[in-house]
Amino acid sequence: MPADPVPCRIVVCRDCCCGSPKVTGVDHAAQIERLRTAAPVRVSDCLDVCDHANVVVVQPSAEHRAAGARSVWLGLVNDPEATEDITAWVRAGGPGAAPLPDILDLYSIAPPGRRRVP
Repeated sequence: MPADPVPCRIVVCRDCCCGSPKVTGVDHAAQIERLRTAAPVRVSDCLDVCDHANVVVVQPSAEHRAAGARSVWLGLVNDPEATEDITAWVRAGGPGAAPLPDILDLYSIAPPGRRRVP
């Protein structure tokens, strides 16, 4: 029996600022493990948006990307509630499959080199 398709993937920045003692009061390892309960997580070097540490990027599935969905960049993901909101959205399908919850829109940031489109 084939495995269930992965609805999306998650990239978590962990370098000079994100995931470091510079962002206090966050269990960075627990955050990654919690996100991994919803989708595969890749830990990245600096994503070049340090002023928004901790940064999480939710990438659409290949199917949804082909249909026009784009990655959603989230910044200042520094509390367990935000991590839970991301996990719930990813389980619902993430970009292209489920609307971005209003609460996560508050965390939305522009990727480096792009303006945020309202």
